Amino acid sequence: MSRFRNYWIYSAGLVIAWVVVLTLAETIKGRESAQPYLLVFCGFCIGWVSTTIARFVYPPPKRWRLS
Repeated sequence: MSRFRNYWIYSAGLVIAWVVVLTLAETIKGRESAQPYLLVFCGFCIGWVSTTIARFVYPPPKRWRLS
């Protein structure tokens, strides 16, 4: 299970989840009504980028690192 403890696998899962959510929102509500979902997605992307930068600048404590 420790091989799945990877940030890039987590990120790929998030991409898949957002694709599903945005596709469903556009299909069900239409392009104009799904715009709030796109705004939330853009805010999420800003947070994801800042978190990714922080993960590289500040590495995890030694007890969380895999040998």
